Amino acid sequence: MASSSSYQPVEQRIEDEGGSSRRESIESTSTTSLILERINQTATDNENDPPPRRERAPYDDPDHRPTHDNDDDDDDDEDLEVGLANEKQLRQGKINVKKMVYIIGSLLVGAWLLALIVYLTGEYNQLHDPKNAPQKHSTGKLLKLRQIMSGQWRAYKHEIEWVSGAGEKRDGLMLTQNYEGGDGWLVVEDLRVDKGAKPLVLMKSRYFSAGEVSLFATRVWPSPDMKKVLVATDTATKFRHSFTAKYWIYDVESQEAVPLVPKHGDERVSLAMWSPTSDAVAYVVRNNVYIRRFPEEIVLTVTKDGGKDLFYGIPDWVYEEEVFGGNKAMWWSNDGSYLAYLRTNESEVPEYPVQFFVSRPSGEKPKPGLESYPEVERIKYPKAGAPNPVVELLFWDMTKLESFGVKVDKDFKDDQRLITEVLWAGDEKVLVRETNRESDILKMVLIDVKKRKGKVVREQDVAALDGGWFEVTQDTVYVPADASKGRRHDGYIDTVIHGGFNHLAYFPTLDSSKPVMLTTGKWEVDLAPSAVDLDRGIVYFLATKESSIQRHVYSVHLDGSSLKPITNTTEEGIYSVSFSKKGGYALLSYNGPNIPWQKVIATESAGEEGKGFEKMIEENSQLKGMVAKHAMPTFHYSTVTIDGFELNVVERRPPGFDPKKKYPVLFYVYGGPGSQTVSKVFNIDFQAYVAGNLGYLVVSIDGRGTGFIGRKARCIIRGDIGRWESRDQIETAKKWSKKEYVDAERIAIWGWSYGGFTTLKTLEQDGGNVFKYGMAVAPVTNWRFYGTTLHH
Repeated sequence: MASSSSYQPVEQRIEDEGGSSRRESIESTSTTSLILERINQTATDNENDPPPRRERAPYDDPDHRPTHDNDDDDDDDEDLEVGLANEKQLRQGKINVKKMVYIIGSLLVGAWLLALIVYLTGEYNQLHDPKNAPQKHSTGKLLKLRQIMSGQWRAYKHEIEWVSGAGEKRDGLMLTQNYEGGDGWLVVEDLRVDKGAKPLVLMKSRYFSAGEVSLFATRVWPSPDMKKVLVATDTATKFRHSFTAKYWIYDVESQEAVPLVPKHGDERVSLAMWSPTSDAVAYVVRNNVYIRRFPEEIVLTVTKDGGKDLFYGIPDWVYEEEVFGGNKAMWWSNDGSYLAYLRTNESEVPEYPVQFFVSRPSGEKPKPGLESYPEVERIKYPKAGAPNPVVELLFWDMTKLESFGVKVDKDFKDDQRLITEVLWAGDEKVLVRETNRESDILKMVLIDVKKRKGKVVREQDVAALDGGWFEVTQDTVYVPADASKGRRHDGYIDTVIHGGFNHLAYFPTLDSSKPVMLTTGKWEVDLAPSAVDLDRGIVYFLATKESSIQRHVYSVHLDGSSLKPITNTTEEGIYSVSFSKKGGYALLSYNGPNIPWQKVIATESAGEEGKGFEKMIEENSQLKGMVAKHAMPTFHYSTVTIDGFELNVVERRPPGFDPKKKYPVLFYVYGGPGSQTVSKVFNIDFQAYVAGNLGYLVVSIDGRGTGFIGRKARCIIRGDIGRWESRDQIETAKKWSKKEYVDAERIAIWGWSYGGFTTLKTLEQDGGNVFKYGMAVAPVTNWRFYGTTLHH
């Protein structure tokens, strides 16, 4: 691809410093990952504890929006969702376990970072040669670490919450929060019409009233019929995804609110969810599930024995962190007749003490003279080899007002069963994805809640297939029967292993074991399917079809025909996408290699009304201005072949690179199972700073065990982690040491979390032959002390 700017790639292979993976938030980060987000702008994915699961779109962190190009100013951006930062109640809220560890970790990382900078810039170190540093007059101002850490080099990225509208008759509607004034704060807009058209105003202001009480909305969820809004206030974070809040039911017509829990507005709720029929809300208080019916003030008690060891409707810590990647463990049926919810019993899970030095979860002040003693809170934390929580799927019948479980023949034993996905297939049937603790057996269970019977309809021994493991996803899509469209039975679309790669498959019946393959080949689908147009039988998805280091959007018909790209595949690109409810419109996000942008486009599913529709949402013109003013490193992509495996590499070069000079080299590694560090995403992070300001070459290789290069390369590490990852680093470093522009006596390596582990294994295996120095941050040094990773 032609390149006219210094930041553009030079060769044709790829790298994803955006931390692409199989996990939506790769959110099982090491305890110091918050600091990493500031240092390494690739989002938390690369620095997460293994194994990752789904790709998180780059630059989606609202805490790091670039607002100006000012070398001397810190970034003052705030998360719009956390507008309560100005409220005294939030400022004085409890600091949870994770926040506490972040604070302690920040002190340790701060010391490490200072040492690293001293090491990289000190006059006595053996790696840095001042003559290698680029001069300011070469192509512009040098990158500054303050800019990187404050997020000034992150692209601005919008998110759209697509809604259906009453009766699901319209497509292309989006829910927006208006922070710049206008007709209202929470509105539903139609992207297809001119700005002069008035949107549907759900809430006039973020401030609202419940009787004589004035409140401030933190989070909002409109009812499906758009007549009410579920509003959370006084939000207090618990773990990564979970939080408690006071919940209110806001009436759109009257613009007034009442407590979700009748007569108890101060009750703290862990989770609340609208019924699809808009006439009920299921919620969790103190680990028990309740259902509030409307319009009357009727509350149904679903469970009673929830408490310290029993969780209903919400996950415990390890399921929140490692399986669901969220705070929800209950699911309404499509017609609101049933509520499925998880019962999590962690009575056998050992406790782990967590010390709070700065603030106290109890809210109690210490006695005089005891201020220096931490408060200790014990949490259920399963380490490797320790008992996991036992989970069971239960159901609530809204007609009979009773709970029940369903026995499944040939199910896993209770202490071996991991429930990783629950999907309602119509009004009375549920698909449940399960695996064993080893994560090498997959079972798809079909439950008929009306008949209260269940059976295993699909089973796969993944270990026997390729020696690997089952990867957790929650992307399965139900496809209802429609004889007029040629679909005689209910079915579903899933991601399966086919030919050594992850591919899309359509199961034409709910109990079928053999699917219709929608995609095949030596490439992989990612976050698939992204949307399904049931009227036209079109499936939309992201994939690596062009290159393992690119992501393009494609469509395919349900019979596997007419596979075609939606994005421009003649140019390199990393795309992410979110679709409207019927797939007719999409927020398309271009994330690199050039300056990121966003626009809304119409797809084939929009028909004639959307033909030619295109609306630019974000161009990141400010980021373009910053690039023009600064001396930018260049990114050079290639592959290396080690033991028959072709692996992706990126080399970041200083501006003004001189091939006649000898440059020191810093290898940056993550390397966790299923992760990706090398991709064509636009990413000016800590590694770019080291190349752009200090004059190093910074090299990353995605070795064996990483994602999107096929399961053969990924699964080889099972039972032998650390061996092949470090070998690939060493062999690549040997190749680099032979390059004429590399100083072979000054090659170092560093990594964080799994990257720290890989760094130590690399140094151990290399013995000082190629790597002269290494820095391991927050490494796993003994896997027996590591938390249970349920999905690996």
